[in-house]
Amino acid sequence: MWLRNCWYVIAWDHEIPAADAPQLFTRTVLGEPVLVYRTRAGELVALEDRCCHRHAPLSVGKREGDCVRCGYHGLKFDPEGRCVEAPGIEVVPARARVRSYPVALKNRWVFVWMGEPALADTALLPDNFSCDSPDWKNKPGYLHYDTPYLLIADNLLDFSHLSYVHEKTLGGSTRIAQSRPVIEAVPGAMAGWPQMGIKVSRHVNDVPAPPFYQRFRRFDTNLDRWFVYEFLLPGTLLMHSGGRPTGAAPDAPGPSVRLHSCQTLTPETATTTHYFFQQSHPVGEGDETVTESIYNSLVSAFNEDRDMITAQHRNIQLNPALPMMPLAMDGALIQFRRLLEARVRAEQQATLDPSPQPATVA
Repeated sequence: MWLRNCWYVIAWDHEIPAADAPQLFTRTVLGEPVLVYRTRAGELVALEDRCCHRHAPLSVGKREGDCVRCGYHGLKFDPEGRCVEAPGIEVVPARARVRSYPVALKNRWVFVWMGEPALADTALLPDNFSCDSPDWKNKPGYLHYDTPYLLIADNLLDFSHLSYVHEKTLGGSTRIAQSRPVIEAVPGAMAGWPQMGIKVSRHVNDVPAPPFYQRFRRFDTNLDRWFVYEFLLPGTLLMHSGGRPTGAAPDAPGPSVRLHSCQTLTPETATTTHYFFQQSHPVGEGDETVTESIYNSLVSAFNEDRDMITAQHRNIQLNPALPMMPLAMDGALIQFRRLLEARVRAEQQATLDPSPQPATVA
């Protein structure tokens, strides 16, 4: 179940080679191979990574100026996807072309629009500000999952698992699982998108500092911790989190932790997922060793997630029809799945019915 008329992250900007580099970058999104490159003017281009002739990947061809030449039979495509040269053919057929995708860059994330190009709207891009802010420091990360993306979304929407999956890393207390989150709707900013996602707020007071914090800052007292995040369609988490000595005012001096995290899920196929992430700390609250410590802790914790979700997925595959038993901690993920299902239905209905205006389609 994929929403197509929306933005998906395909890469961090540093993954896309420079315009004068010989390499070509490719990654599969929603089951479609996508080639991304930079023009000589520095603009990003996203094309179907599949020659219209014999379906060879364009990414194994080569750059020629702002065009790409297929390495199999030499067809040459411009940044709009048009074939502008076919060796041995004087007049290139007009239908000789590959799909071109809208592409956008925001705060180091490279996005592609996988649906109708005319509906692509940068107002729907998430506010991943800390990925590229002078006030925050981070090290960008990427993981590949051999699981459907919605299982990872479920994991991110229910932080009660921190107490158990991440007992020795991000969690550190069973009190996280015992706390009850506040779940709210994130209203949409555009016509046709009345709700953009789910907001989850979880406050856990008077708990030991987790091993994650202790790696870069020592605490001699218990902490009041918070996790406040929005989980936005199609699968982006934007979170403020942290901890301060129990009972201390938000602006009280003394040791504390403030973090901002941007994480996003992009389906590769029905059973595989791209996971882009970072967790930022404020500039002036730690040096490069803190940045590296946070990154290493995240990688360790996210590998814990991946191991658990992969094992879960293997069990599900043994009997996909077997229903799961919903419990109280599933509130946010159930709401998000219902929201996603509604958006997908609306999109499919709009495809069948040509009468609605573009503003009502998502």
